[in-house]
Order: sequence, then C-alpha cells, then structure tokens
Amino acid sequence: MEDNFYEFLTKLIQDNYDANIAQEILSGYNKKRATTFRVNTNKTTIEDVIDILKSNEIDFNRVLWSKEAFILNNGKETILQELEIYKEGQIYLQSLSSMIPAIVLDPKPKENILDMCSAPGGKTTQMATLSNNQAYITACERNPIRAEKLKYNIQKQGCKGTIVMTKDARDLDDMFSFDKILLDAPCSGSGTLYLEDESISKYFTKELITKSVKTQTALVKKAIKLLKPGGELVYSTCSILKEENENIINNILRENNNLSIIPIEIKDIPTLPCKLTGTLLVKPNEEYEGFYVARIKKEN
Repeated sequence: MEDNFYEFLTKLIQDNYDANIAQEILSGYNKKRATTFRVNTNKTTIEDVIDILKSNEIDFNRVLWSKEAFILNNGKETILQELEIYKEGQIYLQSLSSMIPAIVLDPKPKENILDMCSAPGGKTTQMATLSNNQAYITACERNPIRAEKLKYNIQKQGCKGTIVMTKDARDLDDMFSFDKILLDAPCSGSGTLYLEDESISKYFTKELITKSVKTQTALVKKAIKLLKPGGELVYSTCSILKEENENIINNILRENNNLSIIPIEIKDIPTLPCKLTGTLLVKPNEEYEGFYVARIKKEN
C-alpha cells in the first residue's frame, strides 16, 4: 500500500472521528472478518441447520439480535459451500451488518416493498424470508449482469412474490407507490476496507466518495417520491463517513417536513458515535463491517 494513500485514508477517518476512535478504525482495517451466514427459514429450520453443522464438526456462534444469523468459528466459507444446505439455498453467506437493514425494515405479509439497489440479492431474499414469502417485493438492478445474479439467488433461495426489474430505480415512474422501501445505496465502502488488499488505492478514492454522495442523494429523493404516506424507508450504506450517511438523511429531513426518524433499537451491536439520534452506525471489527442504517417514516 502506498504511503500517500494511507495518509489520505488517515486524514479522512480523523476528519470524521476523534483521535482514539479513528485509530481503532484504522487498526480494524488490518483485520480479516469472520465468515457469517443466515438460515433461509423458507427452506429449512434453524434446528436442522444446527444439527448439520454439528455433524460436520463446524464450530459456530449465534448472535443475540437475530435467531437466523450465525458466525463461523473454524475454517473459511468454502467449508459451508461444500454442504448441501448451501447448495440447496438453505443458508446464505452474508455479513452480519448487511443483515440489519432488512430486519429494521421488518417486512410483513402483503406489503408492497421496493428494494432499490438489489443485486446480488442478500437483502432481497432476506426480506422474502422474514415475511414468510408473503410480501410483494420489487427488486431493481440496473446492471444486466448483476440482475442475472440477482435472479439466480432469488430462485435458489425459493423466493416467491418477488419480481426483478432490470432498471435504475431513479428512472422508475412516479406512479409507483410502495408501503416500504429499502435503499441500500451504492457507497464508497469505507466500512469494509482491508488494507492488505493491494488494489485498495485504485478503487477507494475521493472521486468515488463524491460520486457516491451524488448517487445517494438522487436515490433517496426518488425513494421519498415513491413511498406511500404512512410508509417507511430504510436507508443504509457500508460506509462510516458522515457525508454518505447522516448528512444525506439530515438534508432529506430538512427538505421534507413530513418525514421523521424512527429510532432503531437493536442491542448488542458494536457502534460508532453518530450525531443523528435514532440512526445506527455499526463499528467495524472482526465480526462486523462498518455500516449505517436509518429508518424514516413518511407521515400521512
């Protein structure tokens, strides 16, 4: 890694956090994260998955905030990929942090839900599972290749009531209207960096952050237009930078006096300080990626 890149990254994190927290984050960028996954309860039971893991001598931990989520203690994800439960779509490899937005959205049967940036489908299929395959989910993905991967995962996970639109969500007709919207926005990925990645300085740039903010702003404005009165929007990124997170949400709240924050009350998750009360900023460590989640209600 080039010295000038580390200087850029250090200044960026120090501009967002005090010295002690900034150092913790920078140190965390040197650590590999554990393999984590969730059980697809539309295809199997948690008890059956536990029995299979134990019979294969696979050591795991559970997390307190989701009964479907597991942390692998021994070995890499290839161990899981060799199992039939993986091949049959009964489990899904997914980071713990990226499981949080769908849980916060709390999809219910018969709700019309929009997933604005869906591929590869982790959150889309999770919402189908959480609603027992009874929510009506529209999954948007503008990239045709990524859309095919999304369709594959939806089929493999046995999701019903889910349709894929190979379309930029910003171009959806304003005549559409949804009860709930999940916007896991394209971002810089500042919460997921790994400093031993030799190509990091090529893709993580100031230009990427600027481009991400522009895209995030356009997407969240579109989401508000498409959200029904009384509906809820969950906004998330795998970034820990305020310009991609609380600044975006503060701006949309200032522009719309019919919006309010619904406080997120999930416990037992490591967090970073955030000035926007009620939103969640996950601290990156050996188990979690850095992640931001905000839940917004559109008043009647």
